[in-house]
Amino acid sequence: MAMLLAGCNHKEADATVEVTVVAAHPEVSSIAEHIQADATLSPLAQAALSPKISAPVKKFYVQRGAKVKAGQLLAVLENRDLEAAALDNKGTYTAAQAAYQTATKAQVPEDYQKAQLDLAQAKATLDLDQSIVNSRKQLFSEGAIPGRDLDTAMATLVQAQAAYDTANKRFEGIKSVGNAAALKAAKGQLASAEGKYLGAEAQVSYSEIRSPINGVVTDRSLFAGETAAAGTPLLTIMDTSALLAKVHIALASAQRLSLGAPATLQVPGVDGPVPATVSLISPALDPGSTTVEVWLRVENKKGAYKVGTPVHASIEGRTAKDTLIVPSSALLTAQDGGKSVMVVGDDGVAHKRAVTVGLIDNADTQILSGITQKDLVISNGNYGLDEGTKVKVESPGEADKPEAGSSGDDK
Repeated sequence: MAMLLAGCNHKEADATVEVTVVAAHPEVSSIAEHIQADATLSPLAQAALSPKISAPVKKFYVQRGAKVKAGQLLAVLENRDLEAAALDNKGTYTAAQAAYQTATKAQVPEDYQKAQLDLAQAKATLDLDQSIVNSRKQLFSEGAIPGRDLDTAMATLVQAQAAYDTANKRFEGIKSVGNAAALKAAKGQLASAEGKYLGAEAQVSYSEIRSPINGVVTDRSLFAGETAAAGTPLLTIMDTSALLAKVHIALASAQRLSLGAPATLQVPGVDGPVPATVSLISPALDPGSTTVEVWLRVENKKGAYKVGTPVHASIEGRTAKDTLIVPSSALLTAQDGGKSVMVVGDDGVAHKRAVTVGLIDNADTQILSGITQKDLVISNGNYGLDEGTKVKVESPGEADKPEAGSSGDDK
């Protein structure tokens, strides 16, 4: 009996125990989802300039840190041999141009005119001999001339016909084939000379190193007089007017982003967040990590930020306005993944409510269903709190205030 009475007294004592908790009513406000990721700042554009020829560096026109424009001459390699070869090919090209002009304006027209004249003369001779033969045939039939004279005229006509046929074939050949072939030959020689000249000029241009972009010289590996090897970077140019933070995020998060979405970067040594925007969302997944690469652009006109700096990015995703929000600390997660909160009832005890959550920000969570704005939600002291426990409610911030009569310096 004594043990039974002791147990009853213990239950009555437990029923009167109060647990101090922090609770407040849910707020109706806006919430934005923020996607967190780490990245390294990269240049907006970069060019590692490698010469196409191997030659000593004749002169540098820039130092590391110099600002350059697209097309600006940065360095020159030794090129006297290349300039000599270009001059030689230029002479050959000039000679080919003269030969082409001669062929098209003098030689080819002259051959054509001569063949045309020869054909005309052969035709005139043939017509004359034909008239003589016709005349002698008439005289021979009348007995005015002997047959020998007619035979002589016939032989002369045959020779004239052969000469005419030869002249006609030559004229037709020059007209249809010879003229075009001569022009093609002259044009081919000119094109060959021009190609060799342009190739030599290209070799000379390879000795001049020019910037393809606007930017800053970030690396210069050699000094004047040292030999630059073909294919080895000689100068590096970076466009740092804006920098890119290239982050990799999950596909589900990337699908909720859009170009131009706002973001912030935490940059070491810089007070406060640095504004950025989403400038690119990769259309394909990274095959290794199955994540999506997203570029965040941050303006850097004054050069305050440096390439290679590690940063922490926060990208704003979906937003919801005029929605019910509770502190994220108020959420309890069951083993099956279900979400719930503890609310203080009118009877002053804690009750568990299952809720459906929406967007989650760092400190706040959107509640879609399960509670209303009238409910008093416990945000601190809810962990391990049993259903039906008597609670004493403190408002947020009240728990941090020192008690009356306390200096706050007690140790």
